[in-house]
Amino acid sequence: MRIALQAIAGLIFGLGLLISGMADPAKVLNFLDLFGSFDPSLILVMGGAVMLTFVGYRLAFRRGQPWLASRFDLPVLKAIDLRLVAGAALFGLGWGLAGFCPGPALVSITLAGTSGLIFVASMLLAMTVTQSWLVRRQQVAGADAS
Repeated sequence: MRIALQAIAGLIFGLGLLISGMADPAKVLNFLDLFGSFDPSLILVMGGAVMLTFVGYRLAFRRGQPWLASRFDLPVLKAIDLRLVAGAALFGLGWGLAGFCPGPALVSITLAGTSGLIFVASMLLAMTVTQSWLVRRQQVAGADAS
């Protein structure tokens, strides 16, 4: 049941990206082109998403417990460290250069877009390399501590 609801939520999200045009990287790149073909519609999509999320969180937390779990799993880390800032910078850089972030890139693959496929493949490669590097770094730190 839980997986089915997650799949439905993902489909709704993907449809929202398609309907709003956010699966088209040109839409995002035009938003970032302030002195050229600027398209402010991304602000409206983001504003609508923020408002809906605000209301959704208020309603969910009013229940006290999620429907399909014993408790809410909220982020516990509050520190702004180099890893967070570097990740955010890389995310923004990739978004600005390619016009994709992970969600719209996945949706664009369903539209037979090669640019989305290249982006997703590069993203998965980068995630794999980063995870391997972090594991290796942790192993080295553990060996040094011994």
